[in-house]
Amino acid sequence: MKITWLGQGGFLFDIDGFKIMIDPYLSNSVQAIEPQNYRRVPVCESFLKIKPNVLVLTHNHLDHTDPDTLKNYLLDGKVTVLASYNAWKTVRTTFKNVNNNYVSFNVGSEWTENGVLFKAVYAEHSDEYAIGVIICYGGKTYYITGDTLYNEKVFASIHDKIDYCFLAVNGRGNNMNFTEGKRFAKRLNATAIPIHCGLFDEIDLNSFDYEDKIIFKFYEEKEF
Repeated sequence: MKITWLGQGGFLFDIDGFKIMIDPYLSNSVQAIEPQNYRRVPVCESFLKIKPNVLVLTHNHLDHTDPDTLKNYLLDGKVTVLASYNAWKTVRTTFKNVNNNYVSFNVGSEWTENGVLFKAVYAEHSDEYAIGVIICYGGKTYYITGDTLYNEKVFASIHDKIDYCFLAVNGRGNNMNFTEGKRFAKRLNATAIPIHCGLFDEIDLNSFDYEDKIIFKFYEEKEF
């Protein structure tokens, strides 16, 4: 599994050419509404030319479901879009005349494509339909929390042993901070990949105090 961090909560998973995108945010849309949340890292336009097979949208906030970014992937059609309910409504409305497969993907939902199993789990966030997603492939589980707080409902919805946990830990906007992120990863006994920092702020992910961790740089590809 080759994995590239796109910044914020966005990732590209590449399984021998089968491409999965999660919450890509590759524009300046948020800055127009919230001037303080401007990009510290420029958009790498090469990622706008990728054609994902599956696109996962965990919730309906602009830095996770961004029509300005998504138009690069959805206008040609033929993409399976697994989107939590509010995000699902956004893409179905914005790209309603395009032949994509829009799946309302909510807590408890499962979807298999090309041998990859996707599972939606609970996220405690200000979008009431927000989800995290677990990707099962090759005997490993990759859990992208999406934006969430530490909450017992989250753990109650997880029924898999998690190998890798991608944690939003910027500590703002109903997300965990470093302390809760560490507790979260420790409770799952998982390798932690802290994210959602460094784009709208100056938080240094290297300061995430957890022994079993993987630190990504923007647009960096790792294989695990």
